[in-house]
Amino acid sequence: MADGIVKDDLLLDTDERKALRESVAKLVGSYGRSYFQDVTKRGARPDELWKDLGDAGYLGVHLPEEYGGGGGGLTDLSIVIEETSAAGCPLFMLVISPAIAGSLLTAHASEAQKQTWLAGVADGTKRIAFAITEPDAGTNTHNITTTAHADGPDAWRIRGQKYWTSGIDDADAVIVVARGAEPDARGRHPISMFLVPTDAEGLSFQPIDSALQIPENQFTTFFDDVRVTRDDLIGEEGAGLRQVFAGLNPERVTAAAQANGIARFALAKAARYATDRVVWSTPIGAHQGVSHPLAKCFVEVQLARLMTMHAAKLTDEGADPAATGSASTVAKYAAGEAAAAAVDQAIQTHGGNGLSNEYGLSDLWFAARMFRTAPVSREMVLNHVAQHNLGLPKSY
Repeated sequence: MADGIVKDDLLLDTDERKALRESVAKLVGSYGRSYFQDVTKRGARPDELWKDLGDAGYLGVHLPEEYGGGGGGLTDLSIVIEETSAAGCPLFMLVISPAIAGSLLTAHASEAQKQTWLAGVADGTKRIAFAITEPDAGTNTHNITTTAHADGPDAWRIRGQKYWTSGIDDADAVIVVARGAEPDARGRHPISMFLVPTDAEGLSFQPIDSALQIPENQFTTFFDDVRVTRDDLIGEEGAGLRQVFAGLNPERVTAAAQANGIARFALAKAARYATDRVVWSTPIGAHQGVSHPLAKCFVEVQLARLMTMHAAKLTDEGADPAATGSASTVAKYAAGEAAAAAVDQAIQTHGGNGLSNEYGLSDLWFAARMFRTAPVSREMVLNHVAQHNLGLPKSY
């Protein structure tokens, strides 16, 4: 944390995980916020940082050792992602390729797919995007229209489009969630997942003009008769809706970790500024009107961090899926709310300087705010909690 002014070591990490935090913070801190801002402003990619993270084993810290990973768990990856963000470099591709894709492939991919892809995901030489969101489906995955039409006994043609596909321009492949062409007995179209090379014929994408100031671009992705075979199918045909949560729960946990890191970065900047900034012979941080809002944000961030680590621990222990899903969802909600509040308050603490990119906060606002909407909206989290944790009637 910046200059060591903020004491946020309330988590009871093991010695090994404390060392992991410190080493990631040191590596990413050698790049720092200004590096991240410069890369983003130039429309470039943080390839040097990504390579260093891969070479150090941090991208695959949670993946099985037999496939080039570190043999750890989601807790370890969450630490990597949190510390990367706390150093001012919130790499969204960390959530997409190692967390979502890496976890999905570990849980459901064929042996050939694991051998082909996981080592590259672990060392950073291969990146995998994830395409599930559609303009007219949103959170309701049952309502997706991207369809895999049978093309012989062991092949399909994928037709449709996806929305907000992050980083596909920098990915070697994309995991596509598609429905079957024929409905089942309930009238629903079974969901499957396919691993599609991004240079596949018929696959194209166009950028979305996004307010997010991050290196990863956002795209609408089009599938125009993209041919895939059974070798590209992830897991079991028609079981994708159940299998996809092997990636969605880690996504929510690691997104929460990223939000927590952003919040920690913002609070550290604010605490330092409020300590150094003197008005009428008094540091502004001595005034409760400045200190109390920051203290409140600190409390909320610590609670979010605890819930995030709890959700990661449940995942690593193979706990009941319902409990793991609820914990992951609640962690994402808590972290999203805490991050948005922390960044906003940090900007306010800086006064006019908070709007200057020089201070590294104003361009974080939309990234922090995003976590109230994605990867699952705060309203859908509240729907889930009301129904599954409070036992209230389903509202949608």
